[in-house]
Amino acid sequence: MKNIVVVGSQWGDEGKGKIVDWLSSQADVVVRFQGGHNAGHTLVIDKKVFKLRLLPSGIVRDGKVSILGNGVVIDPWALLDEIKEIKKKGINITPENFMISETASLILPFHQEMDELREDAAGKGKIGTTKRGIGPCYEDKVGRRSIRVMDLRSKSNLESRLENVLTHHNLIRKGLKKKILKKDDLKKELLKIAPDILKFAKPVWLILENFIKERKKILFEGAQGILLDVDHGTYPYVTSSNTVPAMAATGTGLGPNKINYVLGITKAYTTRVGSGPFPTELKDKIGESLGKRGKEFGTVTSRKRRCGWFDGVLVRQTIKIAGINGIALTKLDVLDELKEIKICIGYNLNGKKLDYLPSASEDQFNVKPIYKTFPGWQNPTQGIRNISDLPEKAKNYIYALEDFIGAKISSISTSPEREDTILIEDPFKT
Repeated sequence: MKNIVVVGSQWGDEGKGKIVDWLSSQADVVVRFQGGHNAGHTLVIDKKVFKLRLLPSGIVRDGKVSILGNGVVIDPWALLDEIKEIKKKGINITPENFMISETASLILPFHQEMDELREDAAGKGKIGTTKRGIGPCYEDKVGRRSIRVMDLRSKSNLESRLENVLTHHNLIRKGLKKKILKKDDLKKELLKIAPDILKFAKPVWLILENFIKERKKILFEGAQGILLDVDHGTYPYVTSSNTVPAMAATGTGLGPNKINYVLGITKAYTTRVGSGPFPTELKDKIGESLGKRGKEFGTVTSRKRRCGWFDGVLVRQTIKIAGINGIALTKLDVLDELKEIKICIGYNLNGKKLDYLPSASEDQFNVKPIYKTFPGWQNPTQGIRNISDLPEKAKNYIYALEDFIGAKISSISTSPEREDTILIEDPFKT
C-alpha cells in the first residue's frame, strides 16, 4: 500500500490533471485537499475533453472514490453545476463514489462579490485572483465565522451562523456603500440546495482512516502550485491556502505519517497566470511561441498564461520546501522546435549572486536570471513513450534538469493524452 500526494512545483498549470488521472488507474481513492473552483484541470481521454474545477480528477474513472476534504472551500452552486455538466458526458456521480467533508467551508455569493470589489479597486496592485470568492471565504474560515457543509443540516443553526457572518460582511458593505445583505434571502437559497449537497457530506477523516485500514491506495490531488502557497509562495501574489504537500494531512484529517510519496508536477518551461514576479518571463517571440504551442490558457478563466524559460532555482527551492520525492516532467514536446533552450541556474540582485528566490516582493521583481544554454533537438517528441526514443539532445536537457534540481524525474509527458507518458519510476511501486 502507498499513498501519494501530487502537487505542482511551479505556479500551477503544470499538467496535474493528466498525471493524476494517469495515476488514478492504480489508486482506489482520489482526494482534493485545498483550493476551490479556481483550480482547473483539463483531462483528455479517448479524444473526449473534461474540464474539472472542483471535482477530483478520479471522478472520470469507474470504481474510484473521489473526495473533497475539509481544506477545500466549496461554492455549492458551482459544484452542482459541475456535477450536472460531467453527468451529461456519461460520468456517474453518486454518494458512493463522491464525498464532501462535512467540515468544509462554503463559498457564498457575497464572497465572490467581495473578491471582485477588492481586485477591481487594487489598480496596479492586483493579485490576479480568479474572482471566485476563494480568498474571502478562507478569511471567514480563519475568522471562525464561515458557513460549513454541516450547517446546512439545521435551520436554526444555519440562521445563527448566517447572522454571525453577515454582521461582519454588512459592516464592510456599508462602508463601501453596497447593498446590505438579508439573512432570510440567503437562508432560503441555501436550504433549497441543502439536500443536494448534504447527500454527499461525510466525516471524511474517519472514512479515510477506514480506507487506510482496508489498505486502499489514496491519491491526494493538490491545486495551484507551491509558488502560490500563502506562506511559501511569491507573497502577496499567491492563493489563499497552503498548497504544499503537508496540507494533504491538514486538509483531510489524515495523519502526515500516512503519506508515503510526494510527486511534483513540473513543466519543461515555466508559466504563470495573473500578476506577480516571474524572473524568467519571455516577452518576445519565443514566449509567444511557447504559449501558442503549449495552448497556455487557463482552464477556469481562459486567461492567457505568461511564459518563460525553465527556472531551475525555483523548482529546486520548491522541492526542498515540499519534500518532493520525484518529478513528473510535462509538456516536453512544446520545446521541440526551438534552436536553443535555457535553464535559469541563479539570480543576480544588485550585483550579488543568489541561489534562491529572496522573500521580499520588491527583490523578487528585481532579480535577473543567470542562464545556462542548451542546444535544441528540433525533432518531434510528441507521443513518444520510451525514453530511449527521445532525441539525444532532449535527453541531455532532461538529465541537466534532473541534476540541477536535485530530484529524480520519474515520468515524462509528451502530449495531453493519458497514454503518451514515459514512465521511469512508478510512485505507487517505489
